Amino acid sequence: MSERPRARTAEGLVEGCWRGGHAVFRGIPYAQPPVGPLRFQAPAPVEGWSGTRRATEFGPVVPQAGPTAESSVGNDWLTLNVSTPALGVAGLPVLVWIHGGAYIAGASSDPMYDPAALTGAGLVVVSINYRVAVEGFALIDGAPANRGLLDQIAALQWVQRNIAAFGGDPDQVTVAGQSAGAGSIAALLTRERVRGSFRRAIVHSVPGTLCTRALAEEVTAALAGRVGAAPDAEALSGIAPARLAGELTALGADLPGRRTKWGRLAQTGVPVCPVLDGAVLTETPWSALAGGRAGGIELLVGHTRDEFRLFSVMMGRLGTFTEDEVRTALDLFAPAPGGADAYRAAYPRATPEELLELVHSDALFRMPSLRLAQANHAAGGTSFLFALHLSAPASGGVLGACHSLDVPLAFGTLDSPVGRHLFGDRPTPEVVAVSRELRQGWVRFATTGDPGWPAHRPGRRLTRVLDVESKTSPYPAEASRRIWERHDPAPFDLA
Repeated sequence: MSERPRARTAEGLVEGCWRGGHAVFRGIPYAQPPVGPLRFQAPAPVEGWSGTRRATEFGPVVPQAGPTAESSVGNDWLTLNVSTPALGVAGLPVLVWIHGGAYIAGASSDPMYDPAALTGAGLVVVSINYRVAVEGFALIDGAPANRGLLDQIAALQWVQRNIAAFGGDPDQVTVAGQSAGAGSIAALLTRERVRGSFRRAIVHSVPGTLCTRALAEEVTAALAGRVGAAPDAEALSGIAPARLAGELTALGADLPGRRTKWGRLAQTGVPVCPVLDGAVLTETPWSALAGGRAGGIELLVGHTRDEFRLFSVMMGRLGTFTEDEVRTALDLFAPAPGGADAYRAAYPRATPEELLELVHSDALFRMPSLRLAQANHAAGGTSFLFALHLSAPASGGVLGACHSLDVPLAFGTLDSPVGRHLFGDRPTPEVVAVSRELRQGWVRFATTGDPGWPAHRPGRRLTRVLDVESKTSPYPAEASRRIWERHDPAPFDLA
């Protein structure tokens, strides 16, 4: 094992490195750098190379927005990584990971996404970088919409062309993602031509964030005004990507003042998300599946119990929400008509803080996830559902079972910086057990289409509840389910 591992792709020979007995390849381009004449355009095919291309370092990330944005040097943003347990074999199941980050941040190089445990269980794991923030999701005149989704499609096409060279089976591809990654996959489910590039899907905390063209145009106009440019591809191409990302961060901080016109989008604090542009996305995944315009699939769906708690803590607002803020949240996010009254009736003992967190958790993540599982079943697919109720012990109970808690559990990266922050330096046996079950569920699902618990169907609505003592039971958030029973997430629009 002294020689570096090599694999021949359709574009050329790549050389990776050995890591724990696995062959690892990093920073392989799946499209040309989207800069210069290719800025704000659909991903362009990679030009082949002669000789051997070294693939041992993660590719650079696109300039990002938000308080946790990463930065790096270089503009070869459209790269992917492959970790394989066996180069010399064929037909291994493949898992393609699409990271989250609210559509404005995130990178495949995050240690939380270390694929070692999954590769050790027999999966070929691919993780991708794609354009986020302005470069990927701002609606810009003269440029295709949803460029981040187009990048993901190009990466999946690369997998179909090349994964056999890494021991993977192109007919056994499972796409997996959390938060924005899960929302991206939900959007891809509506595109029948893309569906041929994967067989199964795993989605955690599917966000209900899509917006109309009218709202997206307003956001781009506001952003362009901040840099003194026209809101089109020609003008904005003259603005450095890092500056646009910084201005998007500033615009996000200003969103509360735009609530009267931008409605729910302003309340989320994130200015951009996928757009119903009529070309890349013609309708929401919930309506496409439920209406029979997209076929069902083998789908594993999950969410956490306390999705919004992470954001309450990050904003420094935990324990400070007022009754006025609760009324605003219920008016904006509870399904109409009568949703606000329904929440108060369903949760009569909830404090204002609990009500606000409930409606945000439901509207932004829990109900979009549940409704996607239900719509997929209606479209002829098989849906498996889990709910994570295990609280983060290192937070002293403050974070609860918050958004993103499931990611290091699924990857088995409890020793990553995020994992240690959530679970401490010595995870409890209960944490280790939940991590093992969720990770094994992923591996079983990617291999056989069955994670190890019953499917979620109308009537019994069985759900795997992951906790100190895990169990299979009817859907645990029944009161919220009833409130949303006839309501799919609606696109964000001008107020």
